[in-house]
Amino acid sequence: MKSIIDLVYLVPLFPLVGFLINGLGRKSLSKSLSGMIGSAVILASFVVSVLIFNQTRAEGFTATTVNLFEFINVAGLDIPFAFQVDQLSALFLLIITGVGFLIHLYSTSYMHEEEPHHFARYFAYLNLFVFSMLLLVLGANYLIMFIGWEGVGLCSYLLIGYWFKNTDYGNAARKAFVMNRIGDLGFLLGLFFIIQQFGSLTYTEVFSQAEQMNSGAAILTIITLLLFVGATGKSAQIPLYTWLPDAMAGPTPVSALIHAATMVTAGIYMIARSNILYTLAPVSQTVVAVIGLATAILAATIAIKQNDIKKVLAYSTVSQLGYMFLGLGVGAYTGAVFHVMTHAFFKALLFLGAGSVIHAMHHEQDIRNMGGLSKKLPITHLTFLIGCIAIAGIPPFSGFFSKDEILIVAFAHNPVYYWIGLAGALMTAFYMFRLYAMTFRGSFRGTHEQEHHLHESPWQMTVPLMVLAFLAVVAGFVGIPELFVHDAHKLEHYLAPVFEASTKRAAAHTVDHSTEYMLLGVSISAILISIVYAWTRFSKKPETGDATGFGKTLANKWYVDELYDAIISRPLNALGAFGNKFIEKSGIDGIVNGTGKTIQWGSRQLRLLQSGQVGSYVLWMVLGILLFFVLIIFTDLR
Repeated sequence: MKSIIDLVYLVPLFPLVGFLINGLGRKSLSKSLSGMIGSAVILASFVVSVLIFNQTRAEGFTATTVNLFEFINVAGLDIPFAFQVDQLSALFLLIITGVGFLIHLYSTSYMHEEEPHHFARYFAYLNLFVFSMLLLVLGANYLIMFIGWEGVGLCSYLLIGYWFKNTDYGNAARKAFVMNRIGDLGFLLGLFFIIQQFGSLTYTEVFSQAEQMNSGAAILTIITLLLFVGATGKSAQIPLYTWLPDAMAGPTPVSALIHAATMVTAGIYMIARSNILYTLAPVSQTVVAVIGLATAILAATIAIKQNDIKKVLAYSTVSQLGYMFLGLGVGAYTGAVFHVMTHAFFKALLFLGAGSVIHAMHHEQDIRNMGGLSKKLPITHLTFLIGCIAIAGIPPFSGFFSKDEILIVAFAHNPVYYWIGLAGALMTAFYMFRLYAMTFRGSFRGTHEQEHHLHESPWQMTVPLMVLAFLAVVAGFVGIPELFVHDAHKLEHYLAPVFEASTKRAAAHTVDHSTEYMLLGVSISAILISIVYAWTRFSKKPETGDATGFGKTLANKWYVDELYDAIISRPLNALGAFGNKFIEKSGIDGIVNGTGKTIQWGSRQLRLLQSGQVGSYVLWMVLGILLFFVLIIFTDLR
């Protein structure tokens, strides 16, 4: 009898089948059938993922590689098309398929206004997106990961620009695609260096050879920095983060899928999977930590003054990803993956809650035109509040456990990291409860027509909200720190085999319990003060006008897009215009067209020799004879 592990190929296969059915049959399928197929295939993948997860929890389980077929075998380089099933990939399978199914179910109602063929196209894209992400996390080597990596990049382009008739949405999709290609180039160069150094791309072979190397080896630093360049693109870190807020151009469920369960976590997964390489490259770890912390703070400051409900959540995602990279940079690999999991729950909840608000407000996204929605949208209100509490890091909600784990390890590594990280956490609590208060508290500030049509969303939208709210509350209990209960961090025990090599090689950084209690007391107290201040201030006096002074700088996102436009886009456009005018048209085209014109002119002149007049032929013959006589007389032709 086959083990369920041997059937792991079914997990990505189901979404691929859904993509093909909805994609090829989009003009003949009804909306209900398209939605049912698109959701059912993800549910089927989730069921298989649960069975696989249960098997990986069994005592004595070891990582298993499932070879599907020979992929590349040339010049001594053997790269099979194989899947690796271990604790890390199994956990990500649960997150991707579980949250992904809830987003698919939510979409069946949220996208109900679409035409049937566009509705089917939307679900085809979603299925392909999930398929690509599953391929990314299941691959047993970097090449399969890279195929999935490129797949999610393509799908993000298709989904962000789903409403392709809107030029701004198309520009946002193109921006995401181009900025991801920049990061992907770094990833690809990293793969070439891995092949050159290790002669393989298979994880087990690369990591086993790396374990024998000395810490700080130059080649490991180069490889890990190049891989991190790829991660900055996918996971939106400085300087390649500006595409993510613009990705809000896509439908709200797409934002939830990109920001919570799939694409942006790809960089975190890749570094967590390559943990031994980074543990042996301390310079790269420092770069990861510093970039992650800087991104967390920068994005948090921008979120404070955003008024688009989805933009606030987008910059929140960028900030939370920064915390995950901080965790990876200080060696808290379990903490980073833990935060990926909890963030998937509460951020998907917040985005879908925002979608429910937008749905009730007839596509209004400006929180200055909302307010007082708690009475009209009770389920959305309560679940959104739970999400805000979770992301703020209030115990016992999930965000507290995962964010605290990262910050405590950061303190042990370097106290400066902790205090800067705590400042970001305070800003997170402030802007999330500013968002909550301006949306749900106070009095309604929209139009009478909007107020008249306010209503709670249908069950297809509220059920996913309630499930995600439950997970946002309880998910943290899989990672209870030693400080509270001895040996209760189940996730750490579960992931221990994946990070075993790094645990052995990394220097121990610990914090005594008294210091940890003090840090927790300070952080929780400060966060509660931040929440109360934002709640009371923006419930009574919401910001209804445009930002002024320094707030205008934050509202305009530190003018980073304008800076990129000035120092990168415009010079490149000018260079392109110069090349087009002087090199392309005057140079290359001039040579090609000039050659053609010269031949045409010469042909026209030679044509005159064939006039058809006998007299002129006799004249040319006589002139030819005279020429020969002259040559014979005056030269040595004889």
